[in-house]
Amino acid sequence: MSSIRFLRTFIAVARYGSFAAAAERVALTQAAVSMQMQALEAELKHPLFDRSGRMASLNSTGRAILPRAEQLVALYDDMRAIGADASEVVGSVAIGAVVSVMGALASMVAQLKVTHPRLEVRLITARSLDLAAQLEAREIDAALVVEGAGKLPAGLAWTPLYSEPLVLVASRKTGRTPAAQLLRTRPFLRFDRSQRTGALIERTLRKHRWAVNDFLELSALEAIVELARQNVGVAVVPLLRNNSWKTDPALRVLPLPPSTPRRVVGMLERREHDRHAITTAIRQRILDGIA
Repeated sequence: MSSIRFLRTFIAVARYGSFAAAAERVALTQAAVSMQMQALEAELKHPLFDRSGRMASLNSTGRAILPRAEQLVALYDDMRAIGADASEVVGSVAIGAVVSVMGALASMVAQLKVTHPRLEVRLITARSLDLAAQLEAREIDAALVVEGAGKLPAGLAWTPLYSEPLVLVASRKTGRTPAAQLLRTRPFLRFDRSQRTGALIERTLRKHRWAVNDFLELSALEAIVELARQNVGVAVVPLLRNNSWKTDPALRVLPLPPSTPRRVVGMLERREHDRHAITTAIRQRILDGIA
């Protein structure tokens, strides 16, 4: 099945524009990708790329072959599925997730692989907006993202999976000081407002008319929580699933008023795609884990 592997690599090079970028996506070295593409060109008896520096753009033959290569790979995955039990999940899929969700997703996929060893999953981390763009470009099959306030593109479908409350995190050294007082008096560690979670936190601060003393703005929730643990400041963050913050002896996790909005995490995917059966199985496994 070396030709199928080569075609998967060829598709990755076509999508990401270089052997180096494709190597990261298919878990190979750049040299291995180059060797595979040379072997594929030799087998097809025609160059497939216009090579310029580090870039590798498809030539006319490569562009003509690409849709056929995608069809062949999809058909091969379908053939693998025919011989499987009705309950077995078979095939390859690329799933994206925002950083704060990736840990839970990776754990769930690892469990799924134990019972479905013929399932191949590639995980990609990016921001919600970037993952939506990758979906529309058919670079990934589905993504776990934070619900946004904007209108969903017509070709995409959204399924909410679970929600997380917003909480205030602070060092144990702050004693029993109430959340509202901590927000007024302590340095505020803010999550990146250009991301959906950061925008949700900003709306929450405005909703409750909490004036904060901005100190740092970061794009990693775990880094923010670590700084709060060190008593650098306080922060409003979503209470991530599978976290151990409440049992951390150096950390306080304080609830916010019941009217505070929750962060909703769901699966985004194209309304029609070849991996729908696999993404449905993954989505159901997540829902089963929540129940």
